This record gives sequence, structure tokens and C-alpha cells, in this order.
Amino acid sequence: MSGIVLYDDAVARGFAPFLRTRPAGELVAGALLTRRRWTAVFGQPAVGFVSASHLAAFEEFDAPAAVTETIPAGTWLVNSRCCPALTLTAAPAATVLVVDGMVGAVRLAEPLPLAAMADGTVTLDALAPRTGIRASLTGWWLTAVWDLVGHLPAMLAADAAALAARHDAATPLPSGVTVLGSHPVVIAADARLEPQVVIDATAGAVIIGAGAVVQAFTRLQGPVVIAPGASVLGGRLACVSIGEGAKVHGELSVAIVIGHANKGHDGFVGHSVIGRWANLGAGTLTSNLKNSYGAVSCWTPDGMRETGLQFLGALIGDHAKTGIGARLTTGSVIGAGANVVVDGIVPKVVPPFAWGAPPAWGTFALEKFEAVAERVMARRGVFLTDGGRAQLRAAHATRDAG
Repeated sequence: MSGIVLYDDAVARGFAPFLRTRPAGELVAGALLTRRRWTAVFGQPAVGFVSASHLAAFEEFDAPAAVTETIPAGTWLVNSRCCPALTLTAAPAATVLVVDGMVGAVRLAEPLPLAAMADGTVTLDALAPRTGIRASLTGWWLTAVWDLVGHLPAMLAADAAALAARHDAATPLPSGVTVLGSHPVVIAADARLEPQVVIDATAGAVIIGAGAVVQAFTRLQGPVVIAPGASVLGGRLACVSIGEGAKVHGELSVAIVIGHANKGHDGFVGHSVIGRWANLGAGTLTSNLKNSYGAVSCWTPDGMRETGLQFLGALIGDHAKTGIGARLTTGSVIGAGANVVVDGIVPKVVPPFAWGAPPAWGTFALEKFEAVAERVMARRGVFLTDGGRAQLRAAHATRDAG
């Protein structure tokens, strides 16, 4: 094995609701998956990840598999909570990369047994050679899962600018599209923008990927990055990162859609993260600001915590679904695989694979959940692999673990 291995430490393994179904390197931070940020820095592929045991069978698109053996010397071991800036490349001679005073990556001088990282407690600081060559990188750390939201304005602005700088040719503007502001606007040649689209690049660059569709009566307020194959079906999007294959409509502000999720109807989503394959029913709304204008608290596997953020909406896990008219309060956590049929205010915390409505949540039966997941994925031309099925079963089996 050579290349990059992403390591979920004990902190990352508490990133509910997402670490139920994906390693932290497969979360979108800013415009890109964290894994892809590191491959850009090193110019090398990611060859594996180390995380909680229930993710051992994780398979998704081009993601590497879980490490099952000793990691050889020469491999770059990176902390998946560390998000380097996209404008950087690692110094060739470096063996330790430091971001904001903490070790973000280590080139292993000796083989490292997988057992040494099994529980996530070992730190890269402890693994860093004392005589190695250290180099500093600019970037961000995710100290808690809500930092995906808290860092998004700065990260997305920097990412959009960096992605725009990779395109030398001027972007031809489709007929009937209006552009405001002076930041770059990059539209892939085969993206389709209908007339009556307004792109406001006053506050940041706007990137629209290959095969993306932006329908009429959409306003994009940068920084905005729309990944290949995504669809924007009208509405206002401001400071958003829309993953591949996602479909969104309505108002989204300071939000990440990891990919292949469906928010096809009206409804405000602000300061939130939407997991892959999630579906928000018509009229689903998030509250991202308390009436007191105070800091928002959020549930974690270790209990409720103050986030220090004034604005925080909902963290919505993979394969979660909300019914029409669902209203999510500030700092909501909707567990992976949950099927919420509440027409009104949803409890602040919904357990993974919950079914129905409170106070007596049922359990989304495994066989039925699998059948629904297969059906949802097939609609986007994606088929559930044996590994993906095994991982979802493992996640379902841990639903009572917090």
C-alpha cells in the first residue's frame, strides 16, 4: 500500500449523525470531500481509511476501502478532521504537515499495525517522528461536526476561488443569464442554465459543474459550488455546496448537500448539512436562529453541547427522510435512515433508523429500509453494492448505541 490513508480519530468518530454510515473523509467540507482535498495536496490517491468497526464494509463510488492490514512505511496518514486549503501542495521533503499548530498528516517512517489505531485514541502527534521535516499548511480543523457549518463561509469562498483559478478560459455566458459582481463565474461547457437565472458573484465565486442543470428563476449568491450532475430547480441559494447528483429547490443558505439528496420542493434550509440519499418532503423547514439570538446547543453521542454558533440549522443523516410540513428546530440532529412523518415540529433529536413520530418512535425494519434504499438509489442510476448493503446492515445493528 502506498498513497494516503485517512484516519478517523476518537473525536471524528463522534460526528453524529454522519459517522453512522460514512467515514469522516467522505464528508463534504467546503466544496469537496475531505479525501479529495488531501489528494489534491499530495497529488496521490487515497488508498484506505481507518474508522469505527461498523464502517468496515463501506463502499461508495471511488472511495477507498477500510484498511485491514498493517499500513506500510512511506504512507501518508492524515487526520480526516483536518481540511487543507486547495491552493496548497505538500513540500516534497516534508514528513510532518502541521495545520494551525496541530499535526494534520504524517509520512510513516515504519509500518503501523492497524490495532494501534483501532479505538481512535492515538494521535498523529504521537506518531510524528521527532527528527522529521515539518511543513506548515493553511487549512481548517473540524473540532466538532457543526464546524462543517461554522467554517463553511470561509472555506467555500476560498475553495470557489481556487477552483475558478484552475480555469483559464473565460466562461461563455448562456443566453438570458444575468451575472452581478466581479468574482469569477465558471460554467462547465455541458452545464445547462435556463434563461432568467441570476448569478450574484458580489461576495464570492460561483462554480457550476459538468452536466449540472440550473432552472429558470434561480438566484445563486456566491460563494456557490454546484457539483457535476446536480440540479437546481429554482429558488435562492446563498453560500451553498451542492454535491453531485443532488436535486434542490427553494431557499438554501450556508448549507452543504453531500450528494444525491433530494430537496425538490419549497422550504428554507439554512446552516445545515444534508446527508447522501436524504429526502426532504415538501415544506420541510429548518430554524437556524433561536428567538433569543443566543448560541445553539446540539446533541452529540456524549450529550448536549453548546456549539458557540449563533446560526445552526439541522444535521440530517444519510438516507433520512422527512414528511411534508416537517419543521426542524435549531441544532436538530436527524439520525441516518430515520423516516420522520411528523407534520409540524420535529423533536430536536431523532434516533437513527427511527420510524413514524414521537413519543413512541418505531424502528425502520431492516428489510424495508434496504428495499427503500435500493429503490431510491436506482432512481439515480446507482445500485447498492454488496459492501454497501453490509455496511448499512452494520449501521442498523448499532442503532441503539447512541
